[in-house]
Amino acid sequence: MTPVLVKCEKTLESHPVISTIIPTLNAEATLEKTLLSLNSSPLIAEIIVSDGASTDHTRNLAENIGAKFCFAEQGRGQQLAAGAAQAQHTWLLFLHADTVLEPGWEEEAEDFIKHYPSQSAAVFRFALNDSRFCARILERLARLRGFLFALPYGDQGLLISKKFYNDLGGFRAIPLMEDVDIIQRIGRHRLVRFKSKAITSAERYQRHGYIFRPLKNLCCLMMFFCGVSPQTLEKFYR
Repeated sequence: MTPVLVKCEKTLESHPVISTIIPTLNAEATLEKTLLSLNSSPLIAEIIVSDGASTDHTRNLAENIGAKFCFAEQGRGQQLAAGAAQAQHTWLLFLHADTVLEPGWEEEAEDFIKHYPSQSAAVFRFALNDSRFCARILERLARLRGFLFALPYGDQGLLISKKFYNDLGGFRAIPLMEDVDIIQRIGRHRLVRFKSKAITSAERYQRHGYIFRPLKNLCCLMMFFCGVSPQTLEKFYR
């Protein structure tokens, strides 16, 4: 059951209000589409690409499209934290470099910013850019995971006020499970799930298989809850 948060009336301080943070590592194949989709949004004030020492053309691509570029210690948690530290605006949108938000997401985001308490956060609906039936099955399983355990992954994005993010302590400097870690601190009853989709590249599922890759993700999740260190999990995940 989707958690019900009591709405509170308030107005946006200004347009635009969102700083978007994108962690990258050799992401030139997918980053351009992600950046161009965000550039057209009236809510996006700045885009920060936090890079973990890419050796391809990620930096040139980001800067040519108008994103701010910063270097960070490699590891998604470290990169997200470094990008957030440079953000200048009231709201933070964390998004993966191979994810595009479907058209119309701004309406839900603006409603959330206007009406929900600042001590809450929102994620998008998981989707893959693959027309095959196996992709639809995986999407349904992701929704079931969210329904039962309130554990969206980072490829569903995260929209959160900068104040709430800082109050939580931000992303921790861990190389894996940084998304699960911060969602646990947010808590089920402060998490809103948008209907809008975050459409993510299916390349890793196509390459490793729609059975093997999700099972490996599930194993990592279970090991994390059993106390296995993120550093050990990263080696297993590769």
